[in-house]
Amino acid sequence: MSDSDFYNLYRHGFARVAVAVPVVRVADPHHNAEQTIALMEEVAARDTVLAVFPELGLSAYSCEDLFHQQALLDASLCALGGVLEASGRIPVVAVVGVPLKIDHMLFNCAVVTCKGRILGVAPKTYLPNYREFYELRQFAPADAARSAEIDLLGQRVPFGNRLLFRAENYPLFTLYPEICEDLWVPVPPSSYAALAGATVVANLSASNITVGKDEYRRSLTASQSARCLSAYLYSAAGQGESTTDLAWDGHGFIYENGTCIAETERFQTTAHLATGDIDLDRLSQDRMRQTTFSDSSRRHRDELAKFRTVGFTLELPKGQIPLARTYERFPYVPSESSRRDERCEEVYRIQVQGLATRLRSASARRVVIGVSGGLDSTQALIVCAKAMDEMGLPRSNILAYTMPGFATGDRTLDQARRLMVALGCSAAEVDIRPSCLQMLKDIGHPFAEGEPVYDVTFENVQAGERTSHLFRLANQNGGIVVGTSDLSELSLGWCTYGVGDHMAHYHVNASVPKTLIQYLIGWAAETAELGAEVGGVLREVLSTEISPELVPGSSNGQPTQRTEDIVGPYELQDFNLYYTLRLGYRPSKVAFLSWSAWRDPRVGPWPDIPASARRAYGIADIKRWLRVFLLRFFEQSQFKRSCIANSPKVGSGGSLSPRGDYRAPSDGVAAAWLADLDLVPEREPR
Repeated sequence: MSDSDFYNLYRHGFARVAVAVPVVRVADPHHNAEQTIALMEEVAARDTVLAVFPELGLSAYSCEDLFHQQALLDASLCALGGVLEASGRIPVVAVVGVPLKIDHMLFNCAVVTCKGRILGVAPKTYLPNYREFYELRQFAPADAARSAEIDLLGQRVPFGNRLLFRAENYPLFTLYPEICEDLWVPVPPSSYAALAGATVVANLSASNITVGKDEYRRSLTASQSARCLSAYLYSAAGQGESTTDLAWDGHGFIYENGTCIAETERFQTTAHLATGDIDLDRLSQDRMRQTTFSDSSRRHRDELAKFRTVGFTLELPKGQIPLARTYERFPYVPSESSRRDERCEEVYRIQVQGLATRLRSASARRVVIGVSGGLDSTQALIVCAKAMDEMGLPRSNILAYTMPGFATGDRTLDQARRLMVALGCSAAEVDIRPSCLQMLKDIGHPFAEGEPVYDVTFENVQAGERTSHLFRLANQNGGIVVGTSDLSELSLGWCTYGVGDHMAHYHVNASVPKTLIQYLIGWAAETAELGAEVGGVLREVLSTEISPELVPGSSNGQPTQRTEDIVGPYELQDFNLYYTLRLGYRPSKVAFLSWSAWRDPRVGPWPDIPASARRAYGIADIKRWLRVFLLRFFEQSQFKRSCIANSPKVGSGGSLSPRGDYRAPSDGVAAAWLADLDLVPEREPR
């Protein structure tokens, strides 16, 4: 892969698609074709490969009984010829609506054109004949068709409502057109089309507007795209349609698996369009993982056998084509503030419910927890406090211990002490240095003789001693040890195995990533639910460097040992984790998405954070830290995750429990992932 190829979205399983809404004139196909062609040219200029137009857009939808006038049908066919000729020079697959008389019947059709060729014609399956709709007055439904192929504008083309259009040079792109009402029925034709292989559904719609109908359209489309694990493009008629009895808002939008990717502004008086970058690779990955999708295909095999596939070549734009789609820098954290608040509250509810249920099942009324003054133990301590409140138990049943070691700083020790007291825990302090020194002496470590040797043994003796104390304290007090390690640390193997922070009677943070924990603590501070004094300590914790505090040094008020200097910035590694664990993307695609999200220093994660928190990463740093992630995740750390303590799954982004989301060999190697990473350039595009 060349550097230029890497920065091209089509090399990563994306396709840029468009919904286009022309300004029509009723019963003026020549004008409507000109509008359609102009929009096709604009779409192509945006490096887009597909354009979907409204229902009967070449004639206008609101012609009513004029559809039975041969002059209009002839003019519509002539207009289609003009669009077809233009498609020979415009590298876009265009799906246009036109009335066609076939076998002495009139059909409401979607015609798929590409490179001067008519790939196929799909008639509308369901014709509404209620309220303001009278389509059965003019048109025949698809199942009335007698011909599977028709002669159209000098070409022999497939005809029917079970046609799939598959790009042979881009096999993830398989298009299925349906028309307006087809979406509104209990079982849309696109449901079967998706099971048959369609990844992109194009809906040519007229859909007049009434109060609240726009929201219903979005709801239907979001649901159908999610149910079908597909992209769904919807283009509705707009300006120029007859307002004799109806109004039109020209609503167009693009959904991908339930998420809106792009949307037009409604009620525009000029021709308009919206483009969006759909992730076909994601849809394929989701279908592979969701085994009930393939099970549905098997159960409906007789219906799927009726589909025909039309192959064609998609003209893929070349050169550097960055994503226009926005990818959130923090995929585990909603960017919109109100949704972020809802997410934080929901996460706490899940964590608290998990812990409270474990306490009840174990007939335990006390928890034992080590408090460092850092992020993870702070989050776990908040969960413990909320669990005690839910169970109607005093917070003094939280036996909280801060255990200073050889590198514990004054700042974090003070934060731990104040937090325990402010939350009303039974607070205690155990200096682990004497017992650690004894163990180092017993095993003949140089530090016991006064040499400043700060190796992994020196670090893990402290981590192990803390956990050993906690378990014995739990035995002594009839409680359970609550672990604090988070999802980010588990993914990177940043935890001491066995008798260390890897182990507990019950973990509460094991499927919560570091970036989300930061916002959970911030939310707890801002809501003031835990009290003003607690909120003040929480804000201090958030401004403290992330560190295991196991190696001594000059701190200047902050820990000297910075975790992110070793394992990488958590904001990048959580991004890498999400797209590797949740979606199984190859490293080169993860790097492309990361570059798309993080390359611009002017774009902060959200508008309501200070500018000082906004960062940028170039492709070289992204590649460097992704390599660290791949080695630690796939090759070095699985043995730790194969025997982790119980913990509730919190988010749909996945967990690493071998009993639930993730099972992998402990002796695997990362060679395949590293080979793909080598395809990523180390310099920015020119």
